[in-house]
Amino acid sequence: MTASNDLTSLTVAELAAMLAARRVSAVEITDACLDRIATYNDALHAFIDLYPEEARAAAKAADLARGAGYALSPLHGIPFGLKDLVDIEGKVTTGGSKVWAKRISPSTGSLVRRLVGSGMIVAGKTHTVEFAFGAWGTNQHMGAPRNPWDMREPRTPGGSSSGSGVAVAARMVPWAVGTDTGGSVRSPSALCGLTGLKTTVGQIATDGILPLSTTLDTPGPLARSATDAAILFEAMRGGSLASMNAILSGPAPRDVKGLRLARLPDHERDVVEPAVLSAYDQSLAQLADMGAEIVSVTLPFRFADFKIPSGNLIAAEGYSFVKEIIDDPAAPVDEDVRARFAVARTMSVTDYLRMMREREEITAKTTAALAGVDALLTPTTPMTAHPLATAEREKIIPSHFTRMANFFGRCALAVPNGFSPTGLPTSLQIICAPNDESMALRIGRNYQAITDWHRRAPALEGAA
Repeated sequence: MTASNDLTSLTVAELAAMLAARRVSAVEITDACLDRIATYNDALHAFIDLYPEEARAAAKAADLARGAGYALSPLHGIPFGLKDLVDIEGKVTTGGSKVWAKRISPSTGSLVRRLVGSGMIVAGKTHTVEFAFGAWGTNQHMGAPRNPWDMREPRTPGGSSSGSGVAVAARMVPWAVGTDTGGSVRSPSALCGLTGLKTTVGQIATDGILPLSTTLDTPGPLARSATDAAILFEAMRGGSLASMNAILSGPAPRDVKGLRLARLPDHERDVVEPAVLSAYDQSLAQLADMGAEIVSVTLPFRFADFKIPSGNLIAAEGYSFVKEIIDDPAAPVDEDVRARFAVARTMSVTDYLRMMREREEITAKTTAALAGVDALLTPTTPMTAHPLATAEREKIIPSHFTRMANFFGRCALAVPNGFSPTGLPTSLQIICAPNDESMALRIGRNYQAITDWHRRAPALEGAA
């Protein structure tokens, strides 16, 4: 029997291999995760709700099915965390809002049905920023998860998939579902030392997920490696068993030799913290040593340019879903979140349509500027995790580099690429063309084949 602390340190790929070889049971894995959640969740606040009885029942069923030769997929019996934005019929989905503290989900979203249909086990719901509208991971009324990389001072986990990031980083579950509208998978992945995939809109079903921006919303996995992200992407979009097995059994895809990877323009570097910039430059050097060509490009924008149009688009579409709550001064809404919706109150239909036309125009110019490269590489966030107490007052926010991918409909992968002198994770963002997740994952998997940043785990002594 494998020790429970060893089981919680394993990746999805490693757990799948052990299950297939019958070296471990789904019950052992599930119990190990639930035990770790029980030990650390009070201190870290990753989960808002847990389903221990259902999870253990599903694990027993998984073991019986595997024993009879009827594994539903290579992932049958592996637990995961689910962002509290995704509906499960009969369960509460709050969307991070105290207003919805007793909101019972009317149905189960396609994404959950797909994952459960492949035999995976929902351990519970993870915390989110209210209405998923925030990059730091704070939540005034429901509580903010704590970044596990600093147990001396509470630090930001990144948002809005804050609880998912903390749950995976703290080894409570091997992976978790997040959603990404402006960086909400990648920001917590970056600040918590994880690998997170922002998928292209349309790749993964969004019904049964509380919407923020129907134009930009997309689900994605927060995991411990690019290999895991590749497997989970297949599972989330309903890929074939053959494709999942190929990822599990094969090496990283073709190397990066000959790929043209664009670097961050020099004038964009001044907002990046020194430790993050040093790690970024080192990543470029490593990829160049692997045979990639690092090139300069002229972009028709500055990353700071997206703050207003991206924020306005999200506010306008999100306001249409939560207008009555936002406009009710007595409703217990996070004041930082309420302020982000303010612009939508005065936005006209003409303003919205003009904004969408301008988005199409700049998207076309950006597509032309990046036509000759395989990926654009940036730091995922300009900073490491900041103290929770002061984060919302910062001028530069974690989504500074991430929201561009959402605005242009691109996919992107965040991978750990170092640590600051104080032991906080840094991250590299790999931005690729729409629907080219395979390229982002190829680069990420090859990068992780020569680095071990993604294998580091936070020390949680004293957190229980």
